[in-house]
Order: sequence, then C-alpha cells, then structure tokens
Amino acid sequence: MTTAAIDRTKWADFDDLRRRFSFLLPLLGLLVIQRLFFPAPLGIVVNGALFGGRIALIALGIALIYRANRIVNFAQGDLGAVPATLGVMLVVAWGWSYWFGLLVGLAGSILLGVLVETLIIRRFFTAPRLLLTVATIGLAQVLAGAALFIPRAFGNESFGTRLTQPFSGTFRIDPVTFNANDILTAILVPACLVALALFLQRSKVGVAIVGAAERADRAFTLGIPVKRLHTVVWVVASALAFLAMYLRAGAVGLPIGSVLPATFLVQALAACVFGRFERFTTIGAAAIGLGIVDQSMTFQSWARPAYNDAVLFVIVLAGLLLVRRPRASRVDSDASSTWEATREIRPVPREMRSLPEVRWGRALLWAAVAVFVLTLPMWLSTSRINLATIIVIFGIVAASLVVLTGWGGQVSLGQMAFVGLGAGVGGALTELREWDMALAMVVAGAVGALAAVIVGYPALRRRGLTLAVSTLAFGLFVSSYLLNRTVYPINFLGFEIPEWLPSRRFDRGTMLGIDASSETAMFYIALAVLGLSLLMVIGWRRSRTGRVLIAIRENEKAALAYGVNVTRTSLAAFAFSGFLAASAGVLYVQHANGLSADPYLPQRSLELFTMVVIGGLGSLPGAILGAVYVQGVDFFLPAEWQFLATGAGLLFVLLLMPSGFGGVMADVRDGALRRIARRRGLVVPSLLADVRVEESAEAPPEEDVLAAAAELAEEAQEEVLLAAAGKLAEEAEAAGGNGPPRAPVDGNGADGDAVEARR
Repeated sequence: MTTAAIDRTKWADFDDLRRRFSFLLPLLGLLVIQRLFFPAPLGIVVNGALFGGRIALIALGIALIYRANRIVNFAQGDLGAVPATLGVMLVVAWGWSYWFGLLVGLAGSILLGVLVETLIIRRFFTAPRLLLTVATIGLAQVLAGAALFIPRAFGNESFGTRLTQPFSGTFRIDPVTFNANDILTAILVPACLVALALFLQRSKVGVAIVGAAERADRAFTLGIPVKRLHTVVWVVASALAFLAMYLRAGAVGLPIGSVLPATFLVQALAACVFGRFERFTTIGAAAIGLGIVDQSMTFQSWARPAYNDAVLFVIVLAGLLLVRRPRASRVDSDASSTWEATREIRPVPREMRSLPEVRWGRALLWAAVAVFVLTLPMWLSTSRINLATIIVIFGIVAASLVVLTGWGGQVSLGQMAFVGLGAGVGGALTELREWDMALAMVVAGAVGALAAVIVGYPALRRRGLTLAVSTLAFGLFVSSYLLNRTVYPINFLGFEIPEWLPSRRFDRGTMLGIDASSETAMFYIALAVLGLSLLMVIGWRRSRTGRVLIAIRENEKAALAYGVNVTRTSLAAFAFSGFLAASAGVLYVQHANGLSADPYLPQRSLELFTMVVIGGLGSLPGAILGAVYVQGVDFFLPAEWQFLATGAGLLFVLLLMPSGFGGVMADVRDGALRRIARRRGLVVPSLLADVRVEESAEAPPEEDVLAAAAELAEEAQEEVLLAAAGKLAEEAEAAGGNGPPRAPVDGNGADGDAVEARR
C-alpha cells in the first residue's frame, strides 16, 4: 500500500470518527462559553448537567413529534405538567408515597397522550402543518387551564411545593449537596435516552415510526397504520414530558398557572435548534450544555434571572446562525405546500361591483360600522371606553401579524415583545424628551423594524418554524431584561433611562397637538392610527412586494425560479410588521400611563397569536374581531377561566372554522352575492363555477343539436380516413413501390385499413 493510500485511509478514519462524535460539538462549545465567561466549581457544573437532563427530556419529546408530524409542539411542557400536577397533589395533599405518585402520573401521561392525539391531533391529519402547529398553542392553553383546577380539586392551592425525597441518600460535590431526587434524575435521564434510542432503532414500532416520518403518505398507501404510530409517538412524548416535570417538582417545585413555562420551553427549543429538530443525540448534548451555562450564571455574584434570559436569547440566535441549514430533503419538498394555512378573502367580482345593490349595500354596511364605532364614547362608560381603546390598539398589532403570518407564512410568538420595545422607546421619548406621540411613533417604529430584522434574519436562514423559536426567546428577553425595573441599558437613544421610568405613572402626551389626557380623546387617536395602519397594510398587499410575499408563501422554489429575492422580500415583511407593532406600543404605554413588563410577557404574545388565528390569518376585519373576542375574555372572565376560553376557542375555530371569523364573514358575503347574481341571471365564474347553467327558452331544438353532432362526427371520421390513407401512401413510398398496397376488401367494398381506422 502506498503512502498516499495510507494517508487517505487515516483521513477517512478521522472523518468517520469526527462524524460519530459531532453530536458533542454543541456541548463542548457551551462548556467553553461557561469556562470563559461564567466559571463555576465542579458541583455547580454537575448540578447544571442534571438540570439540562430534565430539559433534554422535554426537547426530545418536541423532536420526536417533529419527526412524526413535522410540527413544533408548543404544548410539550404543559403536556407533562398536567399529569405531574396530579402526581404531586397525590403526594402533597393526600400524603401518598413518591413512587405511587410517579406511577399514577405516568399512567395519566399515557392516557393524556392517547386522548390528545385521537381527539385533537388526528382531526388535523390532512390539514396544513401550520394549522396543526397553531392547534398545539391552543392545546397548551387548555392544558395550562386544566392544571389550575387540579389542586383545587384536592382542596390544596399551595403551588410550587417541592416533593419529599423518594429515599434517603445524599452526596456532596462542593459547593452543592445532592439529594435523592438528583440521584434519581442522574439514573432516569440516561436510561430514558438509551431506551428511546433502542426503541427507535431496534423495535419494529420504532423503525416504522422513523420510516413513516420520512414519507407518511407512502407509508399510508402501503398499509402501515400511520395514525396508530402517531398515537404511540404522542404517548412517548407525553411520558417524557411527565418525567421531566415530575423530576423538576422534586428539585425546584412545580410552577403551575402559566400557559407555557417560558424559560424551560425556550431552553428545550434552543436545544432542538442545535439538533435541527431531528438529531436526538445532538439535542440531548445541547440541552445538558444549556443547563450547565444556566446554573453557572446563577452561581455568579452578580446573578439575576434577567441575565440568564438575555444570554439564552443570544444563544438561540447564535445557534440559528452557526448551525448549517440541512439540505432540502424529500420530506421538506413534499411538505412545502402544506404550510399554507390562510385563506385569501377574495374581493367583490368585477362583474358585480357596479350593480346598484352591491354598491349601496357596501356603502350602508361601512356607514353603519363607522357610526357604531365613532359613537361608542357617547354611550359607553369610562371603563368600557378604556376596553374599546385597548381593542383598537390590539387591532393594530393584529394587523402586523396578518402581514407576517397570514401573508408571509412566518409564525411569530413574540409579537408583544416588539410592542414592549416600542412602548419603552415611546415612553422614554414622550416622558423624558417631551416629544409628540406622532414623532415618537415614527422613531419607535423604526427601532421595532430594526429589531424584527435582527431577530428574523437568523430564522430566515433556517426556514420552517425557527422564527417562532427566536421570537419566543426575544419575548422572554424583552420582558425579563429590557423592561426589568432593575436592569437597564445605559445611554439608550442618547440618554440614560432612569430607574423610575418602568414603575412611575406619567401623564399622557399629545398627538399632533391634540391633548390625549381623556379616555375619549385617547380612543379617537387610537382609532385614527388604526385606520392609517389598515390603509398602509392594504396598500402593502396590493403592491408588488405584497404579491411577491404571497408567492413566496405559496411556493418559495417557484418564486426563486422567477428571480424573486426571497430574503429581501421576507425581511421587508419582518420590518413592516415590527414597525406596526412598535408603533402600537407607543399608544399602549400612553394609554396605560406607565411602563411595566407584565403586559409584554410571552404569555401575552401567545394570546395575541390566538387572537389573529380566531379572527382569520388572512383577513384584516377578522383579526379585529379576534381582538374583540380575546380582549373581551380578558376583561370579563376571571384569570383561571381565560386559558380555557382562548385555548378552547382556538381549537374550536380551527376544527370548525379553519379560516376564522373572517372566512365566515366572507362566506356570508359570497352567499349574498350569489343570490344577487342568480336573480339578475349573471354567471360569475368566481362565484358560480359549480352551478349548472339552466336551459333557456332560446335554446335550439334537440333535433338540430343531434344533427349538428352527427355532422361533426362524420367530418371527424373523414379526417381519420384521410390520415390513414396518407400513412399507407408514405409507407408504400418508403418501401419503393409504385402505389399503396392493395388491402383486403370487406363485404361493402371498403379497404380493410379504412374500416379499422373507422372503428
């Protein structure tokens, strides 16, 4: 063997070794970050690894469901919180043993996984994947609401109670003393990882799950029970989530009452980003590394939870930028068209726009809406006017989501973060610099547009639902860090933000010289801004950029083939959406007379997304109706029922009205237009394509129709005979003969070939 061959063999062995251990790269990179910036003793590192192990169980459940259903399950944490709450209450309230609570909770997680998949997820088997992803957000709200009622059923509302230790046993690694729950975590987490790997690689069901994930439609046609396999996947994911939350309850207590444990979920999603939502070993290693970084930061003398959330957001963006985008696989190609989940509301057909009843009907409808809205302050109380103003402001934010999600096909779960960013900038400018609200809205909108581009660009490189992950992390960063009253960026916009700004109430400013101190004035100002925003959004949709954005959403590859710059158009949509949301934030902070972090928490972003889906992702009027529904729920219902109202309402709309309130309104309008067209005898293709045209009195007699048909048949027969004769002549000439060969003659004296041609 030559030296060159030996060198090639060595490089091949090295490359094979590198590929085998490449899953450790995220862990090694995070360890380097920890040692350089957040040094900590070995005990803290081990505790962080245990913390990351619990994150890994959540992350693996998300990745498993992604492999099977091609969605990101935002209900993964709450899927485990419900049975974990049941198990914890059995131990805490009724005094049962730790192990019995574990077994009952595990059985409950299996039952919950079966119920969720068969009753909800299976209903969306043929639905667009974006629609199913949105359904998991509603499912998360329903499960979080259910978790609120479980302790009350036990007569115990002591949320966050830590479980007693399952057995006596401790060991110490300075400066941490580890208890029995930590020992159990160190045993169960690796055991679950190994069991999951063996299940997917060695068992027939696991192999079938992996194969069906590659081509679900082909597996279905081959007789593989795909739906039954999906049930198994959701059961396994539910069991993993339960173990993670139950072990977490023994370590730090079980937080109950939030829609999504934001930090815990974002950490799990960040681990999935490093593993591209498919590489289980990489996801597990990244989750352990994130846990080590998180606990090492908590150990520092300057530690604050806000710093952890800020670093987590940076890690998510870095992961999106550094992790290479996977090659476009067959699965992604097949699923590219399934991301469409919005229904474009068609305009009134041109054939009917000039009809008097259509013109007057539209004019009367808009006049009635205008009179109703403009006269609201005359017959509403002050508190109701306040609610109406909030609905109007959220209508602007909903319009920004229609642009980004409805038309751009990008899921944003942190839109309230852009509102909060605009509120911070607008509050600082109007209170400290005494700027007019109009000028503050322009500046805040520009800041929101820039932030949207920064957050959206890394996700744009990866496509899919990665924008939902980055915006969720951004929402946690804004509410926990930027709007934290004890943590402030210095010299922001050329001045230092004082500590009292996020906590002190301040007077409302002016809008183009108009005093906004009264509730009525604030309502009309917000209404005027909403009208201007809707005109901007409509103009955007009718422009070339809007049409190109729709084309990218429908088929990105086809748009690229026509020379469309996908990145530039998508970033323009991000910027426009961020501008509208941040501008609405200026109105919101003025309306609230102060700045706090509570209205901009990640849970509020989920409510906002729910609002737009209920209204209709592709409909501006529907989005405003969704704002009326969700804000009315927040105003009239107690907190423990709000989760069920918005989550159950979202699932109800997705199951029965996938196009939302906007689609229902469009169907009602089209029905009225059909009746008008039928009464006038018009055939409008966009409305009556499925209607049979009735015979009229001027129709020709049936005998004439039959005679014309016979004549056409004879002409076609002659053409066939001539073509057959010409073919025979060409064959004879090619054979060198003097004429066409004589064919057998039938009883009528016709050529055999001609007879065959006639047949």
